[in-house]
Amino acid sequence: MSIHAEVDLLRRIPLFASIDTSKLKLLAFTSERLTFASGAVLFREGDRGDSAYLILSGVVSVSVASPKGDVVVASIGSNNIVGEMALLGEMPRTATLTATEPLETLKIKKEQFFQLLRDLPQMTLEIMRELAARLNNANKELAAAHAKLRAAGLE
Repeated sequence: MSIHAEVDLLRRIPLFASIDTSKLKLLAFTSERLTFASGAVLFREGDRGDSAYLILSGVVSVSVASPKGDVVVASIGSNNIVGEMALLGEMPRTATLTATEPLETLKIKKEQFFQLLRDLPQMTLEIMRELAARLNNANKELAAAHAKLRAAGLE
């Protein structure tokens, strides 16, 4: 795929929509394009976070370990970034991501990701907004789960 086609793909991702073309070319050039078959694992809960992934096409399921086995907590599709939480928090991966259909990604190494954040304040703001939205959704789901437990007399 040409560098121009890669830049066009990156422009479709809201996180990069307003980024200068030269920065997108650099990102496309320095990132590793990876494909995953359906059922392939991108990373596992507890792994060391060394990169983030931009989902160019396809869908991943997000699962976390529980006493009764893995529980799928979300599905994430095209034009999203995944894996950034482990980089930002300097912590192990918080979930396992599995391709639920053929998947195309750009893998961004940790150093490159932090350089983007330093160079592009608007990207930093967009990531903060995304993380805030995820936290808000998690809080709503947790409150709903607590309400169900209380209603069932289990809390």
